[in-house]
Amino acid sequence: MFSALGLGVLRGLGYLPLSWLRALGAGLGQVLLVAIPSRRRVVQTNLRVCFPHLSEAERDALTRQTFVHFAQAWLDRSWLWHRSAACIQSRVQLTGDVAALSDEVPTVLFAPHFMGLDVGWTALTLNLPLHFTTIFTPQSNAAVDAWVAKGRQRFGNVRLFRREDGVKPIVSALRQHALLYLLPDMNFGPSESIFVPFYGEPAATVPSLSRFSKLGRARVAPVITRMTETGYEVVVHSAWRDFPTDDAEADTALMNQRLEGFINTMPAQYFWVHKRFKTRPSGAPELY
Repeated sequence: MFSALGLGVLRGLGYLPLSWLRALGAGLGQVLLVAIPSRRRVVQTNLRVCFPHLSEAERDALTRQTFVHFAQAWLDRSWLWHRSAACIQSRVQLTGDVAALSDEVPTVLFAPHFMGLDVGWTALTLNLPLHFTTIFTPQSNAAVDAWVAKGRQRFGNVRLFRREDGVKPIVSALRQHALLYLLPDMNFGPSESIFVPFYGEPAATVPSLSRFSKLGRARVAPVITRMTETGYEVVVHSAWRDFPTDDAEADTALMNQRLEGFINTMPAQYFWVHKRFKTRPSGAPELY
């Protein structure tokens, strides 16, 4: 009941001018910063580990900005998933090596967890007459789960795989030139992850980017989404020429290294609310 009502209100907010919605998001972010101290501590811990050179005041400011961008990106789904294609195209710029995606070459799109990751997916599926797939993580709330799934299937020729679908159908689609929009900068626990450096700290990371590109005989092209004052910019980067190799651990370490470079250009827009270092190497102290 509450979820249905909340989603209805969110849909209505999508018709506000973007500047108003962003201002509302800024206020909501400040509220969440205070109202959810456990998540605030997660962000602060991540920033302390990854940016030890910053002063405490600088990290506090970055924490506040992170919560603001988190709230703004969440509210932006109100127009991203409910307004017209024309509205979305007026607010989202798709730039970079876009034309290369039309080559009939198996391609994994490396889409790290920046706040606008859903915007990147929508921009691609709306603007390109290609087949796209991604891996969908179910939400705990049934109403929210249905809303997210519907929002991600609004445009184009798309397929959402669930993790329980396994690797085979994903690789099969990839080999048939469906572009795989992959978010591999995650920790799914010790059984599915390997430890590689992330900002110099061992981080359990799924080696799926290396694995899928290897199995699918696919190139890897990063897709990075940046929130701007007028909406978003989605940049398709050129495919990496040195990826994958025969060493999944080295590939995953390289992925994290290059991810750091993207994060450093907009640190407040990365998904620091996630417990990136929850799984620890044997004998390492807990961070959270």
